[in-house]
Amino acid sequence: MHRHQRRRKLSLTVAIVLFISSFLLLMLLFSYWVTPRIPIIGFHGIIDLTHPALGAILNPTAQRMTYPMQDLEKLLEYLVRSHYWFLSAQEMQDFFIEKSQSIPADHKSQKPVMVTFDDSYKTVYTNVIPILERLEKQYGHKAKMVLFINPGTLAKPNHPSTLYLSCKDLQSGYEKGYYDIQSHGQNHKNLTKISDRELLEELVQAQTQLRSCMAGLAPEKAIAAHLAYPYGSMNNHVASVASKYYHSGYLYNSRILRFCWLKDHYRISRLTTNRNKSVDRLIQVVDQAMEIKRDQPCSR
Repeated sequence: MHRHQRRRKLSLTVAIVLFISSFLLLMLLFSYWVTPRIPIIGFHGIIDLTHPALGAILNPTAQRMTYPMQDLEKLLEYLVRSHYWFLSAQEMQDFFIEKSQSIPADHKSQKPVMVTFDDSYKTVYTNVIPILERLEKQYGHKAKMVLFINPGTLAKPNHPSTLYLSCKDLQSGYEKGYYDIQSHGQNHKNLTKISDRELLEELVQAQTQLRSCMAGLAPEKAIAAHLAYPYGSMNNHVASVASKYYHSGYLYNSRILRFCWLKDHYRISRLTTNRNKSVDRLIQVVDQAMEIKRDQPCSR
């Protein structure tokens, strides 16, 4: 009899523990699912389908990462018409990563988004700037793009390139108010597969050269203060070294940023984008962005 009672008591205890554990797990999953999200969209080269040879990328892998200019224009126009807040890397840091500042009143009721371009392709100037100028003229809203630049591939002075941006292109886009200039490493090397000396060179030289390019136009600390890892590849050691020179690090991992859950601002998620992802699908994704309704969106 006593043994039977003990078994019943044990079974009841196990059932209660399982119920509580399941409930807590469901609450955790629910919290993760509904937590505020910010889409960070990662583009590379932008190709005009009516003139595909202009700025053409010959590398097959890089070519697959290109995106049609016509579709990008539809996406950007949707974001501008919908009054999205185009975040710079430092705004992301201040308001959503470190949460060191309250959301400005003029951004309340907006949805934040970050639009980024990697690898220093010339088409980010020749094909994107005209879109941004038209949208600003038509809607009175300036859209800022975050460029993660490899200064080692920039076109050299007096040697124009149809493939890569030049320092003058960066200066022009910045002066127009469309570019936020950040780092993608000096020469687009996989930072997890190089020596410590090379790693330091990749991080420091990129920052130094970009700040030199933008000297006199922008506050030094606003340029190359944030890093996107080439190939999205990083590890704890890379993050540790990067933290000595950069405020944050961006991945390329096809995930939307749930910033209230972010524990390491050297592992910020970005959405991968290529020609196979339709503009309608991208719009569905960006529509998942939170609408800002209070100063500190993560507060309860």
